[in-house]
Amino acid sequence: MLLVRRRAGDAFGDSYTFPGGVLDPDEAEARSMCSGLASDEADALLGVESGALDYYGAVVRELFEETGVLLGAQAPPGDEYRNRLHDGELSWKELLDEFGLTIPCNELQYFAHWITPSALPKRWSTRFFLAAMPVGQAVRPDGNEITDYCWATVAKAIASARSGEREIPFPTQRTIESFQGKDSVAALMDWARRRQAAGIPAIQPELGSDEGKRRIFMPEIGD
Repeated sequence: MLLVRRRAGDAFGDSYTFPGGVLDPDEAEARSMCSGLASDEADALLGVESGALDYYGAVVRELFEETGVLLGAQAPPGDEYRNRLHDGELSWKELLDEFGLTIPCNELQYFAHWITPSALPKRWSTRFFLAAMPVGQAVRPDGNEITDYCWATVAKAIASARSGEREIPFPTQRTIESFQGKDSVAALMDWARRRQAAGIPAIQPELGSDEGKRRIFMPEIGD
């Protein structure tokens, strides 16, 4: 798995998480660039009335902005374009148009949905997707939001979190744990497809105390 280290001061700052970010206001402009998945199919998978393709576009865009990896491209555009995209000087749709690219939604498998505990002041509703690393591309952290990265097996990531070697947020840890027993990209993708077919439940932990100690309480969900 690719884990990236976020800069100190940001949400989950100075910890290792998956690449990701937020939906941009103009995300919908790039819907026409989506391929491999129809709009109504995406809406059904994510359980929303409309706009699910925006999540797929945001996944591909954020991955490129943070790591330089661009799904659906044989060779990603250089850092000049990545910086202009991040700074808002170039829209996502304009970049895709300029290089003749589409958003390969069929290369992404949606597999989890986490919502921040209600007691916290800053909250997120986060969708998780799986994708295979494109052949011939390399990870290039942007040096701004992402300060470092590592490749880790499931076992190594869990061990490093438990030992304190790496700070890994609770949702990321639990997501990594769900990968146990899947020993290949194909196995992971198949697992994600089966989860999609069954419907992805929203996971919203809550904060509480147990014998005076702060504790995270998880809802009961299926595998």
